[in-house]
Amino acid sequence: MTAQAMHKQYSDGVTAFRQHIANPAMRQMFNTCADEFLRQCALGVWQADGGAVTPQHVEWYNAIYCKGNPVPSALFWELSTAVAEYPGFQPPAFFRKMMDYDKAYHQTTARRFVDLMTLMLLLFAAVDGAVSDREAGFVNACADTLSALCDQGGLASEHPRTDAGDFVTRRGDSPAPAAKAAPETASEKETALPPEKLEDLLSELDGLCGLDKVKRDVKSLINLVKVRRLREEQGLPVPPMSLHLVFMGNPGTGKTTVARLLARIYHSIGVLPKGQLVEVDRSGLVAGFVGQTAIKTSEVIQKALGGVLFIDEAYALSSHDNANDFGREAIETLLKAMEDHRSDLIVIVAGYTALMGDFIHANPGLESRFNKYFYFDDYNGEQLFSIFQSMCEKNGYTLSNDGAEYCKSYLNSLYEERDENFGNARDVRNLFERAVARQADRVAGLTSPTREQLMELTTADLKEPESEDNP
Repeated sequence: MTAQAMHKQYSDGVTAFRQHIANPAMRQMFNTCADEFLRQCALGVWQADGGAVTPQHVEWYNAIYCKGNPVPSALFWELSTAVAEYPGFQPPAFFRKMMDYDKAYHQTTARRFVDLMTLMLLLFAAVDGAVSDREAGFVNACADTLSALCDQGGLASEHPRTDAGDFVTRRGDSPAPAAKAAPETASEKETALPPEKLEDLLSELDGLCGLDKVKRDVKSLINLVKVRRLREEQGLPVPPMSLHLVFMGNPGTGKTTVARLLARIYHSIGVLPKGQLVEVDRSGLVAGFVGQTAIKTSEVIQKALGGVLFIDEAYALSSHDNANDFGREAIETLLKAMEDHRSDLIVIVAGYTALMGDFIHANPGLESRFNKYFYFDDYNGEQLFSIFQSMCEKNGYTLSNDGAEYCKSYLNSLYEERDENFGNARDVRNLFERAVARQADRVAGLTSPTREQLMELTTADLKEPESEDNP
C-alpha cells in the first residue's frame, strides 16, 4: 500500500468518526488533538515491532493527518529517534472528555473511539505488509487501557471489542482490516512496478537544485553501465565493476534524495529487479545483545534485495573504540551479503566527508568494495533561496517583494557564516516551517483574509522574534 492510499484510509476513518461526535466543543478538541495522538500511537506500534524504521515508515508517518491539517515532515533520523524514545501509551485528554459526555448523555462515543484506534493502529502495523504478534499485542494493550477506563466509568459496550490478534499475518493472510478494505492501488507490490522511463528520471535529476558534480557523476555511471551491456552483447570482455557507492557531504545536501532516485534509475536500466530503497542508520542494523546484530542486519538486507540499501551516518558502525562493539558484526554481515548478492543488491553508505573517508579506509573489506565516491557540496546562498522558493511553490505560498529580498539576504548570510552545524536544505526547511507558523498566527487575526493574504509570506513572517534577553 502506498502512503497516499494509507492517508486516504486514515482520513476517511477519522472523518467518519468525527461526524458521530455530537458536541461541537468535543469535536473541536478531537480535531485539534487526534492526529498528534495517533502519530504517537504509530511510534509505539513500530517500537513494539523492533524499531526497524524504513523510508516507507517515514512516508506513512508523514501521511498520518486529516485533510486540512498541516502535513508533518519528519525525516528518517527524526522518526528513528522518536520511535526509540517512545514514552509509552497514555490515554488522550479528549478521551476522558468523551467519557464524561457519554456518561451525561448516554452515548457511546468513547467505546467507538476504542474501535477506531484499534483499526488505525492495525493500519499502521501493516506498513511492512504484515501485522506481527508483538504489534497486535501493543494494539490490544492500548485498547485494554481505554476499555478499562470505560468499564470504571460505567460505560456499557454495544458489542465485543475488536481483537488485534485476529489480524496477525500468517501464511499470506491480509495484514489488517483497513488494508483489506482499500481499493487496489497502482502498486500492490514493489515487484509489480514497471521500470520508469530513463528520460523522465534524468529530467527529475536535472531538476534538483545544484549538485552539478553529482549529476555528472550519475550520468557517467549510467553511461558506464550501458557500455558494459553493449560489450556483453558483442561478446567483448567486461572487467569486474562494483556499483556500490560512497556519498560524502554535510547534512541536507541531497544524499538521500539522490540515492532514492539512483535506485529508480538502476531499475530503469535493468541493473536492479525492483529498485526500492531501504534506508537505515546504525540503530537499524545493530542490536544490543551478542548474536542479535547479524540477525537484525540480515533482516534489513532481505528487505533491500532487488534494490538499494542506503546506510546514513555509516561511520557510526566503526566509530566505537571497543573491539567488541556490535557495529563490527554489522559490517561483517554486510560485506558477506554484498558478495553473495552481487546481482541484486547495491549498497550506498553516506555521511560527513572526513568521517566517511576514515570509515572506508579503516576496513580492507570496505575499501575493496566501495571504490566510487560522490561528493555533495554545500548549497550556496542562491541555491538555498531556490530551494525555499520551491518549497513555497509546492505548498501554495508566495513571497512578498520585501520578503523575497529579506530571504535572499538571510540565506546568503547563513551560507557565508556557516559552521559545522550548517544544515543546508534542512535549515531552509526549518526556516520555511517557522515562517508558515508565524504567517498563520498573523493571518488568523485578519477578518475574512483574501486568497493572496493566505498565501503570502512577508518579512515579518520570515524574521525570527527578538530574544527576550535583548534590551
